[in-house]
Amino acid sequence: MVMAMCILVLGVFGAELFLSRMSLIVLIAGLTIFFLGWKVLRAVLFPLLFLVLMVPLPAIVFSQITFPLQILASKLSAWLLPFLGVPVLREGNVINLPAMPLEVAEACSGIRSLLSLTTLAIMYGYLLEKRVAIRVLLALASVPIAVVANGLRIVGTGLLVQYWDPDKAEGFFHAFSGWLIFVVSLVMLFMLHQCLIFFERRKEVVA
Repeated sequence: MVMAMCILVLGVFGAELFLSRMSLIVLIAGLTIFFLGWKVLRAVLFPLLFLVLMVPLPAIVFSQITFPLQILASKLSAWLLPFLGVPVLREGNVINLPAMPLEVAEACSGIRSLLSLTTLAIMYGYLLEKRVAIRVLLALASVPIAVVANGLRIVGTGLLVQYWDPDKAEGFFHAFSGWLIFVVSLVMLFMLHQCLIFFERRKEVVA
């Protein structure tokens, strides 16, 4: 509990909300040890560590991750769109289409869907998979799945802009595509898990 108070003080005086919020988790761990002992803490260690994922990333870390994701999504979209008949010219995170330029803004970097999908992948693996190796693999696989899914979302937006209406790059269709792609990401994660189970069973049969 003393450690939690120290972290809270450092966070408050350093104007770092991440530390202030993390102090709550440390405090819960300290209270668990104080009232129930180390054995109970070990039993609830995963749910307790899972709470770390509810704490927003520090702004400096968030910005360092967001911009590379914007560039990666732009590159992936600019590579895929010509195969679908849409000529593009990419300049940084701006994809110039014949109809209009399409900017991959910070909100379209996919960082939020990546964090959400990783969180769900960890929970999914913990609840539905006993093998630690597959749990780790599912959590790691959520990153490329989220990146590819976000790239496909931008490709879909580019196709709407080019072949339908430039106004569709914003508003309902833009928001709906985010939900739709996230559902697709979850389906891809589930299919990956089923493939891993299939190959594990094949391996056991062969052995």
